[in-house]
Amino acid sequence: MELNEEIRREIAEPSGWITASSGQGGDCLEAKHLSDGRIALRDTEQPDTHPWILRRAVWDKFITGAKNGLFD
Repeated sequence: MELNEEIRREIAEPSGWITASSGQGGDCLEAKHLSDGRIALRDTEQPDTHPWILRRAVWDKFITGAKNGLFD
């Protein structure tokens, strides 16, 4: 997936990342809504690695599955 320079800057910017955690420390995910509608997803313990970039439709299905207990 090709990332333009604007999206690369958005990903590198530390603000805007939302951390999802169980409150038990470590092993957390962070998500960031990008200006082109996609979502960046990364491991909090590896913030310098390339994040997964998801289309909004894929992200929405993931969130729906999580809310419905699909991953419990």
